[in-house]
Amino acid sequence: MTPLLQFDNVTYHYPDETPALADISLSVATAERVALLGPTGAGKSTLLQLVNGLLLPTAGQVTFDGTPVTERTAPEVRRRVGLVFQDPDDQLFLPTLLEDVAFGPLNAGAAPTEATTRAHHTLALLGLEHAAGRAAHHLSGGERRLAALATVLVSAPDLLVLDEPTGDLDARSRRRLLDALAARAETLLVATHDLDVAAALCQRAIVLVDGRVAWDGALDTLRADRAALERYALIA
Repeated sequence: MTPLLQFDNVTYHYPDETPALADISLSVATAERVALLGPTGAGKSTLLQLVNGLLLPTAGQVTFDGTPVTERTAPEVRRRVGLVFQDPDDQLFLPTLLEDVAFGPLNAGAAPTEATTRAHHTLALLGLEHAAGRAAHHLSGGERRLAALATVLVSAPDLLVLDEPTGDLDARSRRRLLDALAARAETLLVATHDLDVAAALCQRAIVLVDGRVAWDGALDTLRADRAALERYALIA
């Protein structure tokens, strides 16, 4: 079976030639749920942006559902890959939250009434229906994070990519987010520092250290290996 997502010997250097990722090879199958772990600066956010072509490899190849991710194919790949950035303000830019969430379906060709209905449903799923008419800058940090997730979930992507999704969330909002994600069927790739979040959503873990894959296997096995958790700076 062809993997939904595949990295083949992918290396990425920033424009100033600073290395971020080195010789990354991995694959993610359809319906698989994978936690991307590692210390700050390991390259997690960079890897996520390579998935849908926001960044392109310096060397190697990223493939999504059999299609190489290139400058030409990236727009179509982005229709099927929903990326939620670490900073929610990168995704919220319209006058009201309802408009922000409806934007994706409208951009994909949905009728305005359908886009609005889908937006209301998604906001309700995340407990944000009360804020539909408010501007993003009037929301709390946790509400903005949930709102950024809503702008992606509304389009039902084939692959959902999340960068530190529970930052700034209080306990109730965190539980709502985890429950909403656990109930969905999308393939999931989530970067997190929180092993409890990883365990709530994923069965497999990939650990990055200094831009390289240091571990790829069952999350339960990793969590049971205290020496490995300490070695990869996943616990204090």
